[in-house]
Amino acid sequence: MRCPYCSDPTNRVIDSRLGRDGAEIRRRRECHECGRRFTTRERVEEVLPKVVKRDERREEFWREKILLAVEKACEKRPVSADAIEKLVDRIERHAAEIAEKEVTSRLIGERVLDELVELDTLAAARFASVFHNFQNAEDYARFFEKLAPREPGE
Repeated sequence: MRCPYCSDPTNRVIDSRLGRDGAEIRRRRECHECGRRFTTRERVEEVLPKVVKRDERREEFWREKILLAVEKACEKRPVSADAIEKLVDRIERHAAEIAEKEVTSRLIGERVLDELVELDTLAAARFASVFHNFQNAEDYARFFEKLAPREPGE
């Protein structure tokens, strides 16, 4: 591991802790050369399926892309960064557990939408407007009508 400040390869681990539901290890390191401290995160590399896009292109599963989309949907909403990270963790875990070599972007998007509905309805509406390509107010009305039966008791 090279120091991000001086690029020296010699450093020592000061502290190690489990992070994110035990899925990663967070290590604080100190560079022997410049003395500065930095954090690294280690996680098990999971075999994730390829994502089949609407136009039949295949892409690698890209966690950051989902994270950016969810963060954008939750912008200016009372949703913590930790809640967003956990949501994306669940999506990634679900994709790994499918045990298929390929998964459609539609399946992933629907799963993200379901998770967002539970987290924040307005953030879910923002995500749905892009995911389902809403064109007018009626599209939003239909989206909220589908949610109405779920809200009172569920």
